[in-house]
Order: sequence, then C-alpha cells, then structure tokens
Amino acid sequence: MANGTGTSGGWRGMNGAQRRVALLLGGGFLIVLAVVMAANATSMVSDFAAAGIPMTPAHVWLLEASSILIWLLLIPVIWWLVGRLWRLAWPWWTLAVIVVAATVPLSLVHVAGMVAIRKGVYALQGEVYRFTVGSGIDPWIYEYRKDVATILQFVGLAALGRWLIARAATPAEAPPRTLSVADGAVVHLIPADEIESVSAAGNYVELSWRGRTMLHRATLSAVEAELGETFVRIHRGRLVRRDAIRRIETEKSGDFAVELASGATLRGSRRYRPAD
Repeated sequence: MANGTGTSGGWRGMNGAQRRVALLLGGGFLIVLAVVMAANATSMVSDFAAAGIPMTPAHVWLLEASSILIWLLLIPVIWWLVGRLWRLAWPWWTLAVIVVAATVPLSLVHVAGMVAIRKGVYALQGEVYRFTVGSGIDPWIYEYRKDVATILQFVGLAALGRWLIARAATPAEAPPRTLSVADGAVVHLIPADEIESVSAAGNYVELSWRGRTMLHRATLSAVEAELGETFVRIHRGRLVRRDAIRRIETEKSGDFAVELASGATLRGSRRYRPAD
C-alpha cells in the first residue's frame, strides 16, 4: 500500500467503470464467502458425526453463520482501514505493524459478536452455549490464531480491490494517431501531432512534416476525416493542426493569414475561418 490514486470519494465519487468493478468484486466476495460457509458447515457436520459428538446440523450451521455474520459487519471496517493506509506514504513495515496490531481488536469484536449471537439463539431454545474448545487452550487465544489468517486475507483482498477500482478511474491512453504515407519502398508512420498542415495537390495531398513536404495519395476530405478534430480546414484545399496555430491575422476582405509554429504563413479563406 502506497500513496496513489485512491477511492476516498466512496460510491458517489466513483465513475461507471469503478462502480462496475466494485459490484463485481463485492458480488464475487459474497459468493465465495457463502461457498466457504457451506463447505465448512457440511464438513463439521460430518466430522462431529464421525467423532460421535452430539451436535445437530442446525447448531453447526449456527456456529458458521454467526461467525460469517460478524465478519460481514467487520468488512467495511477493514475496507476503511486499508483505504486510510492506502493514502499514507509510510514505509511498508510501518503499515504491516499497523495491520498486525489491528488484528487484535478485530478478532475481539469478531469473537465477542459471534459468541453473543450463539448465546442468544441457544437461550431462545432453552439451551446454554458454552464458549470452550476441546484442546484445553484458552478459547479466545484459539479463535485469535484462526482470525489472524482470515483478517490478513481480508486486508489483502481489500488492497487488491482498491487497486483495481483505482485503475478503473484512469482510462487507458489511446494510442497516438498516425498516418501511413508511402515514400517509394518506405512507408512512414507519421504521428498526427507532428503534421503541421495538409494541402490538396491533385490526386495527392502534401503533408508538412518535420520541415519537409511528403506526398500522400489521398483526397483532402479523406485525410481530414482520418486526422479528426485536431485539424481544422482554413481553405478549400488546406488543413492545419489546431495547436500549431500561433497567430491569425484577418484582412478587410475577411480572408486571413495563419502563422504556424514553424514560422510558415498560410492563406485562409473567410468561408473557413476557424471559430476558435
């Protein structure tokens, strides 16, 4: 986790792509969590039956569901914690210490919450739930050892999720537009942002590129469509790149002269005077 593009704006601060990524990640996480809960519960039912321990399937599902429910309540806290650390330009080991320290209160809340749920459900059934483990170890320590691995997994998933959402905030850069121009046996791929002007020349057009003139077999209209809005027509037979224009001098007739970055001056017709 390091300082970079974050998602501090929340759901409202996300664009459409970020929201789709967030929904996909959230939905996938819930599906995986449900599958894990079902797998654990069915395995525990089989294990208890094989060991001769009197535990009904309903009680086993209560054990798993109570744990999952508290984890679901803690996920937003872990997401928030990762978001705060995400924006800090601290050494990685400092962030790791903070995460490890956070496992203690997170585990305490998890264990206390699931025990409270179990005690409440048992009481409604006229039974008593005892928070113990068969190994003789303190049950809080026993649960903490398991919770640490789970919390670290959730932290890793939250970091991955934030990274994916942050990536969706920045659209991929479009490849530079180029014009393929044959020059004998050589084909030049001329970047559009290096072409200063284009002029009609019969069945060809003349491209002003890096101080030289290149002939390209195409119509001016076809080249105009290919180059897009970065070029503007200043005359029936002439295009110029918008950001190459340095000065426009208008004459009394309405015609004008365009001075380009290279120092070249081109004539323009009042019929094609650019608006900007």
